[in-house]
Amino acid sequence: MEIPPSGKVAVVAKTDSTNTKPADNKVILARREVPVLCYHQIRNNIASDSKRAHDDIISPDKFKEHIKMLADSGYHTILPDELYNYLVYNTKLPKKPIMITFDDTDMDQFTTGATTLKKYGFKGVYFIMTVSIGRKGRINYMTKEQIRQLSDDGNMIASHTYDHKNFAQFKDEDWKIQIDEPTKKLEEITGKKIEYFAFPYGVFKAANLHKLKEHGFKAAFILSTARDENYPLYTIRRIIDPGRYSAKNLYYSINKSFNKTKL
Repeated sequence: MEIPPSGKVAVVAKTDSTNTKPADNKVILARREVPVLCYHQIRNNIASDSKRAHDDIISPDKFKEHIKMLADSGYHTILPDELYNYLVYNTKLPKKPIMITFDDTDMDQFTTGATTLKKYGFKGVYFIMTVSIGRKGRINYMTKEQIRQLSDDGNMIASHTYDHKNFAQFKDEDWKIQIDEPTKKLEEITGKKIEYFAFPYGVFKAANLHKLKEHGFKAAFILSTARDENYPLYTIRRIIDPGRYSAKNLYYSINKSFNKTKL
């Protein structure tokens, strides 16, 4: 395994899109996919966890081990704006770019996730389900203040609907409830525009993808299914880092899933 110096957030020059022709869908699809990881709960398993839930749970020790491996292997975290500019305007990315994302607002993403990323100079993307903000129970969720702190620290805050409703089942009223109102709330918390979205369960409906642009999103993220040829920016792939993986498993999974063409 390659072991360069610890990973850091790369400073990527912004592109003047007024003087650069944006790429069409065919060109976007032909660009090498940047690895994007997805995390949910960072905690130890308990007896009541279902077998399916185990894929969405990674222990704190294993999460820390995996992030250290990424840093030791020379990866540099990027955020959605850098990825968007690369896909649309072919801006230069750092060597071994990677994006680290978190879904659902869980408190452990702040206490363990953000703390671990900061140790290695990494930044993350936090897809917030707004119904959960500040809730406490079997699972505790981030507060407004913690979400604002993540944003102020240079991480990206993005949307994950109001209450995790399946995008493929959206009705007309859901564009206000699940999309517009959460966007407004997150913008009030962070003081920044919310321009990126992750589909609950990774599920999308192709016929409705055009509406995401109409509602202010520049790009959206699925999980490991195939991208939509007509809307590649709204079906950017991610893979889950399962709790059963070793650091070596994750390293090989990243290369197998995303190492298809040259950057």
